[in-house]
Amino acid sequence: MASIGTPLLWTLFTVFVLIALAIDFIALNRQGSHAVSMREATIWSLIWVAVSFLFVGWMWWYLGGTGADPVSRNLANAKALEFITGYLVEKALAVDNIFVFLMIFTYFAVPAPFQKRALMIGILSALVLRAVMILVGAWLIVRFHWLMYVFGVFLMFTGFKMWRAAGQEPDLGNNPALRWINKRFKISAEYDGEKFFTRANGIKMATPLLVVIVLIGIVDVVFAVDSIPAIFAITTDPFIVLTSNVFAILGLRAMYFLLAGMHERFHLLSYGLAVILVFIGAKMLLIDIYKIPVAWSLGFTVSALAAAMMLSLKIPAKQGKARSAFPFRPKREDKSGTKE
Repeated sequence: MASIGTPLLWTLFTVFVLIALAIDFIALNRQGSHAVSMREATIWSLIWVAVSFLFVGWMWWYLGGTGADPVSRNLANAKALEFITGYLVEKALAVDNIFVFLMIFTYFAVPAPFQKRALMIGILSALVLRAVMILVGAWLIVRFHWLMYVFGVFLMFTGFKMWRAAGQEPDLGNNPALRWINKRFKISAEYDGEKFFTRANGIKMATPLLVVIVLIGIVDVVFAVDSIPAIFAITTDPFIVLTSNVFAILGLRAMYFLLAGMHERFHLLSYGLAVILVFIGAKMLLIDIYKIPVAWSLGFTVSALAAAMMLSLKIPAKQGKARSAFPFRPKREDKSGTKE
């Protein structure tokens, strides 16, 4: 599989990610447990987006985007476009990820000062998980081209599933992972700061924060399984796939606090994401018949997101209506029309 990832590029990218995470951890420890303000979330979100575009600008220059060689210029333009498209798709799916985090935090009544550390752990697990899955996925696609069709069908199925789950209330109480935890651990009724375990009456118990971390990890797995095939529909270059994923995830914590109060405004966003997944799945199924240009994918993604957001602002959400149950099982209604 052809890749622009030279040892120098991989080394610089790895060093940058480690420095970024170190800065984030230092800032987290110095600030301690506190509720993140909208101003702080906005500043950090803008910083992460700016850093992502500085990276793609530097990559474009490094590949010869300003040079006289037309081959190098075309390569630089193509890879920059692939990165931006992949970054936008992953960022869009990360928005839905954020609203699921909000759903979990609300269900378990996680105090605002404790949410930062839970998100940081979730982001770290997502980075490691996606790096492994991307490298394995790239190797599998090289060996077994027909997996592109499997990914395409899976993405279309996920898109339809996300569409059906939109507007339905999640059944978190009957989640298999939550039932498994409840059977094997004693869960305390109260939080004990940011601890995962506590003691009550001499008995060691897990705190609700541990349950939250486990569920966030499960959500990371689900969204990684959805989003990684999506990026492979845009490019099969492992370097572009991994970097666009990582940059989309790095700003996830700040973006959560920025968008947490807007989830009701963009109640139709899940429909837009569902349409994008179906489109990308169809693109993968057509890959050996017609290769949809990356620029078209970028335009379609932007248009679908913009349409969903504008319609959300024009069409008010129904009172008490959930934004989306995905990726959890929706609550079923009994014959009397009440929720089970």
